[in-house]
Amino acid sequence: MPEQQPVDDTAVDLTNCDREPIHILGNVQSYGCLIAVSVDWLITHASANCDVHLGLEAEDLIGTRFSDAFSGEVIHTLRTRMQVLTHQDGAARIFGLQLLGDERRFDVSIHQVEAHIVLEFEQRDGDAPSFDDSGTVQALIARVKRQTTLDKMAQTAARGLKMLSGFDRVMVYRFNDDDSGTVIAEMAEAGQTPYKGLRFPASDIPKQARALYTRSLLRLIADVDDTPYPIRPERDPNGNPLDLSLAVTRAVSPIHLEYLRNMGVQASMSVSILRGGKLWGLFACHHRTPLYINYESRSAVELFAQLFNYELDQLELNKELSELDQVRELHDQLMAQLSGGQSMLDIFDVFAESINSVISFDGAAIYSEGTYKSTGSAPTQEEFMGLARFLNTTPAAQVYATNALAERFPRAEGFGDRVAGLLALPISRTPRDYLVLFRREIANSVTWAGNPEKPVDLGPNGIRLTPRKSFDAWQEVVRGQSAAWRDSELRAANALRVTLLEVVLKMAHEQNQQRKRAQDQQELLIAELNHRVRNILNLIRGLVSQGGDTATNIEAYRSVLDARIYSLARAHDQLTQTEWSWTPLHTLIETEVQAFVTAKQSRVVLTGDTLELPPTAFTTLALVIHELVTNSAKYGALNDSRGSVAVDVRLQPDGAASISWREQNGPPVQAPTRRGFGTTIIERSIPFELNGMADIRFRMTGVEADFMIPAPHVRAGTPTEPAAEASAKVVPFVRLDGHCLVLEDNMIIALDASDILHDLGATFVSTASRVSDAMALLDSEDIAFALLDVNLGDEVSLPVLERCLADGIPAILATGYGADTNITSAFPELSIIKKPYGADQVKEVLAQLNIATS
Repeated sequence: MPEQQPVDDTAVDLTNCDREPIHILGNVQSYGCLIAVSVDWLITHASANCDVHLGLEAEDLIGTRFSDAFSGEVIHTLRTRMQVLTHQDGAARIFGLQLLGDERRFDVSIHQVEAHIVLEFEQRDGDAPSFDDSGTVQALIARVKRQTTLDKMAQTAARGLKMLSGFDRVMVYRFNDDDSGTVIAEMAEAGQTPYKGLRFPASDIPKQARALYTRSLLRLIADVDDTPYPIRPERDPNGNPLDLSLAVTRAVSPIHLEYLRNMGVQASMSVSILRGGKLWGLFACHHRTPLYINYESRSAVELFAQLFNYELDQLELNKELSELDQVRELHDQLMAQLSGGQSMLDIFDVFAESINSVISFDGAAIYSEGTYKSTGSAPTQEEFMGLARFLNTTPAAQVYATNALAERFPRAEGFGDRVAGLLALPISRTPRDYLVLFRREIANSVTWAGNPEKPVDLGPNGIRLTPRKSFDAWQEVVRGQSAAWRDSELRAANALRVTLLEVVLKMAHEQNQQRKRAQDQQELLIAELNHRVRNILNLIRGLVSQGGDTATNIEAYRSVLDARIYSLARAHDQLTQTEWSWTPLHTLIETEVQAFVTAKQSRVVLTGDTLELPPTAFTTLALVIHELVTNSAKYGALNDSRGSVAVDVRLQPDGAASISWREQNGPPVQAPTRRGFGTTIIERSIPFELNGMADIRFRMTGVEADFMIPAPHVRAGTPTEPAAEASAKVVPFVRLDGHCLVLEDNMIIALDASDILHDLGATFVSTASRVSDAMALLDSEDIAFALLDVNLGDEVSLPVLERCLADGIPAILATGYGADTNITSAFPELSIIKKPYGADQVKEVLAQLNIATS
């Protein structure tokens, strides 16, 4: 070990090493003397070398009043310096004090231990100049500050401390995670065996020694062969030994002195390197001959070390901040990549590449929602499932890291050729999902300062701890381990884990938002559908009741009712086909009027410009016109035989369109007592959907409404000839013959279809509701014609259609969805009839199929 081992308060207890404990009483090195006084100034302890340095017998001092030992001026000076002890944890210092009234000068260190004030005196060399720490130390630290890496900073510091202290060798010794230490920088005189790069076992500096290094920042051994002096008496009146933890002149364990002799060292000095209040490492200084450095110079060394600690902390902090910036940038990249709705599985490859710029790895895998995906050197899915069960036993909501996976999870030996270490980031709670980074095995050759497995030998007095005698380099090759995960990488992983949780929460929030929007849209659709169905039912009821007043017989009544229902179906198709391109507005109005007020179609007069609407505007206007027409047919000008409606459409100079609706000569109009859904559609649809304007007025003489459609939603169309009034269609005469088949899962519709086919001359009509039933009929009966519903609930009728076409049986498909593009592309010659259908519609299609007519 390159440092001395300080003893604790009174002894070093090494029973935990299975060796005989060693009890070493506190003592003082020969270059200084020590006096301990109680708070009432009664001297209770003194070192035996007080007579050497002060000319005062240690034995005679015990029990002496402090005022009898020193002059009043000296006591005043000491009292003044003691005052600062209440404001600091360390020692108060006085340099060059004329302690005894003669020419001799002393450097004094004062610190308090419980009820004692400990004063240490070191006589100064009369020729030694005062040290200019403010100039030299600042200049050396300025050189350290200019370095940008830890290795360069440590090397520069070792060079500066060597010049400042005069030691032959100065090393920067850094503690590792396992408490061993590595020499990371060294400056030595020519011809000395280099120690840079060697690792020293943790046993070289026991835990109690490291704890003391944190409290006492500098330790000096001027001569390993010096004779120490004991503290007298050994214990105070209460039986307690004097605590020498902070004493600067205290001696050290004989074992450590032998350790230094084995290294060929005669003088040693160690200076603690602290970061964040914890022991980071040491400046270890060695000299081949005895070397004493006065207290003032050692104070300059302490100042150098304290400033180095600050620069080290700044370097490490800047590095951490830089890594934090990289993690933050990775966070922003990840959030941007996921903003398009992609999942982490979708962007895993790109995401893994981004992580590799912050945390180096050889392979990566993600396990999310039961799906496994990997890249690089990683386990297979089957291997990972066992590993996932192991990871589930680790603490939740924490990053788990190991560089020796097989030691923790023996089954990992099965894929040890690909994975030796891992870093796992849980990205959910139950069940746990993971992002895991893997590292391959690295055959790490560690150069020890002697065999770390045998740091001690059998001593001359039995099994006692004795220092290692050989410091020859001894190399150990470590297998089954990956490169260790650095603290900065673990910090980055923790930040990344938070980012991934944020992503998961964001995606869950977006899914909830989408679900909420879908639910709101569904509720609106249900409400609108309910309203539309009620309107249609009311309209059908009106058609039924009005048709009965004019029909001369049941057949005429049925014919009129069928025609009106079929017209309503065409209007419904016009309303729901949102895949249209630009469509004439006049077509929309004419279709709506024809669907609901066929006999009064001539009383709706269209004037003005020909305009076209895009699909979105067409859908909006269809709802508005539908409500205007149905309201007029129920309550307004189209409700009786006298009223009329004037609809004027104009394209304005700015590209917008104006639509006016004027009802006249109808029954008196009363404003509604409550605002219904239909009125809301008229008033709000155009302003809300198209950013236009709408104004409806319920005047006594008739309803008036004005609308403005913004330019982006309208354009000029090609003028067309006015639509001729609807005339009765010439229905062809069709006569069926033979056995017919109806495939329909709705019983009422199946009965209606069966009646239609019977009326058209079918000898017999069989009905079926399932594909299997229809296929059985085709196998057993000679079918002459088939009427097939496309959608049968949980199945479709296409297999039956294909069988009919293969057997040459004429067939018609009935659908409530309009022409199905998949069906028409597969069967271009197929005839399709839209629901609701009647006898006339079936006759038209049969005529197209050239079924026997007469």
